[in-house]
Amino acid sequence: MQSLFRFISGLLLFLLVALPLGAQPANPGAEAEIVLGPAAFAISEYFTISFQLRGAPLERYSAFPEIESFKKSGKSSTTTTRIVNGARSTELTITQRYAAYEEGEFQVKPFVMTINGLTVRSAGTKLKVGPQAAVVPVPPAGTTPPAIGLLDQLFGKPKPQNFVEPKDEAFLALIPDKTRAYVGEGVHIGLYFYLTPQDQGILDFYNFADQLQNIIRLLRQRTVWEETFDEQEIVPENVQVGGKPFLRYRLYEAELYPLNAQPLTFPVVPLRMVKYRVAKKPEAGLDNRMEGYKTYFTAPINITVLPLPPHPLRDEVPVGDYRLRESISRTSFRTGQTFAYSFIVEGEGNLSALNMPPLTPLAGLEVYGPNIEQSTTRQSGRVGGRKSFQFRLVARRPGPLAFDSLFSLVVFNPTTARYDTLRSELHPLVQGPVREALQFRPDPTDPFYQQALREADNTPQKISVYQDVRRYANVLLLVLLAGAAVGWWRAKG
Repeated sequence: MQSLFRFISGLLLFLLVALPLGAQPANPGAEAEIVLGPAAFAISEYFTISFQLRGAPLERYSAFPEIESFKKSGKSSTTTTRIVNGARSTELTITQRYAAYEEGEFQVKPFVMTINGLTVRSAGTKLKVGPQAAVVPVPPAGTTPPAIGLLDQLFGKPKPQNFVEPKDEAFLALIPDKTRAYVGEGVHIGLYFYLTPQDQGILDFYNFADQLQNIIRLLRQRTVWEETFDEQEIVPENVQVGGKPFLRYRLYEAELYPLNAQPLTFPVVPLRMVKYRVAKKPEAGLDNRMEGYKTYFTAPINITVLPLPPHPLRDEVPVGDYRLRESISRTSFRTGQTFAYSFIVEGEGNLSALNMPPLTPLAGLEVYGPNIEQSTTRQSGRVGGRKSFQFRLVARRPGPLAFDSLFSLVVFNPTTARYDTLRSELHPLVQGPVREALQFRPDPTDPFYQQALREADNTPQKISVYQDVRRYANVLLLVLLAGAAVGWWRAKG
């Protein structure tokens, strides 16, 4: 027990010395803030959002927020360098301009930007867009101002731009990889948005992160085991639809395993997109586009789920396209020696629902385990992997071991619609005399136990010794935390 005290004390002393006294930021002197432009302005003017970075060069920053009824209209950057008492400081300002589509009052929602790893927040603001200010020219002294409307009579009144909504060939589709499936068989579903290359200039995603939550809620099924794919950046894929090139965006995908014969029903799923209207007569110097919205819908889908064919174990068997691999730790076997055996199942299916049935004991053989390891892969619309059941065995009698009657697993293959048995093909031959099963006892000739017995402390200890150790450890941890807090405060100052 004294060695236990020495070990804990040494460990805590090491932590006290090795623990840094203050976490240093990635850019120790970097500061960033967000600056909003004037909230009231004319429709002919821009609203601006800027961020200012001081104390470090710009490495990366997140996108500026989208504002409804406004269009992003270019960025600008300004660098200001100051030298005070020989000390040089640099301030970088990046400004995003926004052009309003119409007059009125609008809300800039609270938003967050990440600048060089620094998280900067803005509470948003309320914008008021007024009419364009009229510019009245002042005539020179001693002249008579022209009659009102004279320029309009000469050149005609300026006409507002007329915008039209162009046609597009885009569509939203929910695509399953099959329309009929067995109970337990994987059904892959993918939600895709298709558009032609010509549609890219008039369509854009609108607030997709918030829409995705509603999409997942509509697609979720109560009677399935669901394996979702890792979320990835939404990038276009070049595909052919009806012999025509399209760009396909993968919005969501999952693998569903029905738990019973209830059919899978997917309702209509909406997706709202930004669709620009274009000017009837484009004019130089103008944007010639006006932002609008269009909602696309999927078609409802029903998938029939079939019960498994009659079988004594049909409510228990795993469903999938599986193969068996085996491994064993020895090539020669003797009684009393421990060896390892792995029953490895590979293929496509719901590995989480795959388990070995209880083993039937064999006379003269001790079996321990299994230890289970599972690795799952999700790619190209398929879910599979491998699941390993690792056993430790000790043979007490010589002779062949009938692994085929010990390690086996009944599975249902939905591709062939048949039940298969994954059965071991190994028959190890054990040699040596009969060794009766004994309880575990340390071998006194083992050097490990000899050293442990020599160094063992047989002094009686108090029952509360472990509580005392915990109390001392807690006190030392509090001291460590206090030291870290002081170091952090000093580093920050």
